Amino acid sequence: MKDLTPARASLDVIEIASIDEIRATQLERMRWSLRHAYNNVPMYKGRFDAASVHPDDLQTLADLVKFPFTYKNDLRDNYPFGLFAVPRDQIVRLHASSGTTGKPTVVGYTKNDIDTWANMVARSMRASGTRPGDVAHIAYGYGLFTGGLGAHYGAERLGCTVVPVSGGMTERQVTLIQDFQPKTIMVTPSYMLNILEQYNKAGIDPRDSSLEVGIFGAEPWTNAMRAEVEDAFDMHAVDIYGLSEILGPGVANECVETKDGLHIWEDHFYPEIIDPETGAALPDGEMGELVLTTITKEGLPMIRYRTRDLTRLLPGTARSMRRMEKITGRSDDMIILRGVNVFPTQIEEQVLAIPELAPYFQIELSREGRMDQMAVKVEATPETASNEARNASHRILAKKIKDVVGISTKIMVGTPGYVERSQGKARRVIDNRPKEV
Repeated sequence: MKDLTPARASLDVIEIASIDEIRATQLERMRWSLRHAYNNVPMYKGRFDAASVHPDDLQTLADLVKFPFTYKNDLRDNYPFGLFAVPRDQIVRLHASSGTTGKPTVVGYTKNDIDTWANMVARSMRASGTRPGDVAHIAYGYGLFTGGLGAHYGAERLGCTVVPVSGGMTERQVTLIQDFQPKTIMVTPSYMLNILEQYNKAGIDPRDSSLEVGIFGAEPWTNAMRAEVEDAFDMHAVDIYGLSEILGPGVANECVETKDGLHIWEDHFYPEIIDPETGAALPDGEMGELVLTTITKEGLPMIRYRTRDLTRLLPGTARSMRRMEKITGRSDDMIILRGVNVFPTQIEEQVLAIPELAPYFQIELSREGRMDQMAVKVEATPETASNEARNASHRILAKKIKDVVGISTKIMVGTPGYVERSQGKARRVIDNRPKEV
């Protein structure tokens, strides 16, 4: 793989500023953001008043713990525009979740918000190793999902030639990569595996492709998957993080020269880690739930937003700003099975550790009598699809999961194509347990 470390002179000044400079910038912007939310969003005024706290009470950044949390349900309860802090005619774009678990969560952006977003994605892409003039193949979904358009505007801001493919049509994705010769691909990690599979089906060596950088986000993924993709394509695979409530992709990103966690762009977002059960603030280095506060956002300010993502904060390395570890899972995606906490990423790591298995899996939860059960569907590689080889990998995977997670699991090893393929985010867990009434 090429050394794609960006020139220091190309970085934004704040990326390599002193910690004192960064904290001073954050404090000034935090005071503005709290006042902006309090003065313009009735929910925030009511919630601050109920907690007997006022924006003027923020004398230091440590005072932020006095302010109440914001939750995803707050967006649904104020659907569609109740949390906007500017008149609706100043909102130039709307995005929204799919609403599969209730009302959609709607987010709005002012012109300045869109400008900030483009800058943050451009900064993230540069940190990933992408350069002005590179061709960028964007396979995130376009539309109300923030991934496609967020990546698109950032790539244009950086000065790339953008190929706005969106998701799906995997055979065509490979054709366009071969024909247009992009250096960067932006895509969910699970869909990148589909693209790799299509390369193999077409008899094309992925290491001969033009791809040098893969910027993967929108779902948790492991370092084992990074190694799989990097080896297959001879490319760098880096992690990008974001969520629509805060901005979209571009809240944090790994630096290609270190790949040791995602630097949070702290000049626009203030991170905290809390105990997900008690809400108590935890010091840097402790594992817990990530909480983010926007400090420059106009249209939809978010104060102490509980992301439900589990990680920890670490000192900066390639940049001055703090890093967050790769997301290990979400507190609301955690499976509690017979009293044991299980994350899909734990299963993924064990699947990827077995060469005879393809990098696809799906967890199915069911209930037999009063006992919850977990089954893991995987598939053999084309070279190891014999019954004997599948039985061997079945035993190995069952033991690995038992050793690591601590529970017995039903393993189903199918032939190639057995596991459902995603066209965007992977559907990792199917919960067939009866719903509690």
